[in-house]
Amino acid sequence: MISSALEETEQLAAWLAEHAQPGTVIGLDGDLGAGKTAFSQYFAKHLGVAGVVNSPTFTIIKEYNGRLPLYHMDVYRLSIDEADELGLDEYFYGDGVCLVEWSSLITELMPEQYLHLSIAMTDEGDRLMTLTPRGKLYGDWCRDLNEKWGKQE
Repeated sequence: MISSALEETEQLAAWLAEHAQPGTVIGLDGDLGAGKTAFSQYFAKHLGVAGVVNSPTFTIIKEYNGRLPLYHMDVYRLSIDEADELGLDEYFYGDGVCLVEWSSLITELMPEQYLHLSIAMTDEGDRLMTLTPRGKLYGDWCRDLNEKWGKQE
């Protein structure tokens, strides 16, 4: 889908937050400034997280309380071995929701089922948001989003 305004990014984040359940994992990828953290902020808002949500670049994992616990991760500065030592499975298969910025750097550590969101800037300044489901639940979500907006990839 193309997001030409922050409101459209927020609509996607709101829909996903509404459908999130324990064990939901969303991997986020895109260049610096593409909108990973903005998406995460909107997602957190619609999950019921109060307060400021910012990039966990230097803390690696930030935890927030909302309708479900939110684990916001940024694995950009980690090697695969360092990421493996963090015990990410406890987060991925726990009672909360995980947003993993730069998830493509740890693909082999990601759970078998998750939703991948790639955000790319277009020449016009819009954001191309491509959702790739890994697993039936996320495939169903993408189908439902496609029916809702008719422009889902």
